[in-house]
Amino acid sequence: MSAIDDTDREILRLLSGDATLTSAALGERLGLSQPVAWRRVRRLEGLGILAGRRLELDLAALGFGVTVFLGVKLAARGRLALGDFERAITAIPEVQTVEHVLGLYDYRLRVVARDLGDFERVLRRRILTLPGVGNVEANVLLSEERRPGPI
Repeated sequence: MSAIDDTDREILRLLSGDATLTSAALGERLGLSQPVAWRRVRRLEGLGILAGRRLELDLAALGFGVTVFLGVKLAARGRLALGDFERAITAIPEVQTVEHVLGLYDYRLRVVARDLGDFERVLRRRILTLPGVGNVEANVLLSEERRPGPI
């Protein structure tokens, strides 16, 4: 990885808080001209450090008031078909993230639902019926604080 300086780190910090900032706005906040700020952002993209900008939806405002983290342990035979499980789980729209992990579970899922009854329906009818699913443990999100990563 190429070295990045304090200005690059500040660009990353600012963009992680608001990905819609223009190069002109970045330049103004950092005391740089717009073209210099633009070139620095493009350099960070070229290095693969700045991998994209994403739109963050307010899921609660869209009616999804419950977030549940599921730990999924595949049955012994299910582990032979990891790809089949991954393809099937990513087809469920309520499943927001799928992380293949090492530990007590094989996968960690972030699932959103309108309420607990809706979550139960998704769990029973869609997730537990997938091939290879063994044990599942659910943890309901109570609150969340988002912070930028270690830049």
